[in-house]
Amino acid sequence: MTTELLQVHNLKQYFPIKGGIFGRKINDVKAVDDITFAINEGETLSIVGESGCGKSTTGRAILRLDEPTSGEVTFDGEDLLSLNKKEMQKKRKDLQIIFQDPYASINPRQTVRQVLNEAMEIQNVLPKEERYDRMIELLETVGLGPDKLDRFPHEFSGGQRQRIGIARALAVDPKMIVCDESVSALDVSVQAQVLNLLQKLQKDLNLTYLFISHDLGVVRHISDRVLVMYLGKIVEIADKKSLFDNPKHPYTKTLLSAIPVPDPNAKKEQIVLKGDVPSPIDPPTGCRFHTRCPFATDRCKEEVPELRQNENLMGEQHQAACHYIEEIESGEMQPKY
Repeated sequence: MTTELLQVHNLKQYFPIKGGIFGRKINDVKAVDDITFAINEGETLSIVGESGCGKSTTGRAILRLDEPTSGEVTFDGEDLLSLNKKEMQKKRKDLQIIFQDPYASINPRQTVRQVLNEAMEIQNVLPKEERYDRMIELLETVGLGPDKLDRFPHEFSGGQRQRIGIARALAVDPKMIVCDESVSALDVSVQAQVLNLLQKLQKDLNLTYLFISHDLGVVRHISDRVLVMYLGKIVEIADKKSLFDNPKHPYTKTLLSAIPVPDPNAKKEQIVLKGDVPSPIDPPTGCRFHTRCPFATDRCKEEVPELRQNENLMGEQHQAACHYIEEIESGEMQPKY
């Protein structure tokens, strides 16, 4: 039986825009706008979507690296948003993050020993005399030798630095790790090694991942379930197989049609959207996607679609936020372009 480790309800993350002589708030950037989802213990839930859709902001808001505007975040039965600064710092032992840029996320003035020791010292996970053995164990776990312990970050490649970032996250024995575009800055061959390492660690340590990425190939490799975001909203959420084999939302279909095919002779229809992503400062009314959707009607402009289960997929956790899932599926509605 699956246990929900993290529950997110009606999460909003708005960033104020200030202007004028007195620097008053004139508007908000609605980066994440009222999203709800849950992550089961031991699974990998991936968040995908194009740049600016709110993926990374969602991860940061859950960890309270940016304070959420409103909503509920419950981790392991505890409401994270009700904790004060000191209590939240203790809780961060269970919630870690691997950042996107391995060059910026590690202090260039610290050796690997200092980086790992600092993490253990802040969370007080081990007595001082036991930390050296733990550091060696961590380095071997992520595929680096003990001889790397007293080296500085500039002496490592990008892939090795990301392994140090993973070792730092593991140093405090977390239950869940937010992987924020954690392989996007790496070469493709190194990406595969790091992904395989993450999967092995998940198996060995019973870790739960929130995996944030724009690369659908990577997501297909590592995910159990996939959540698709567009302009601060969830448009579809499903298990990996169901989403890739049978996408329901027009935006998800567009994203999947953009995945390159290795065979140059294979025929694959690519859906090209018109227009640009609207601004999160002033998002469209109704369905956020209606300004670019080939199926949009007047109803889409006025009425916000609910995230709902499709009739054809009863029993599977496959939900999409579109008024016309059934009509598009049956061919009753044809794209306008």
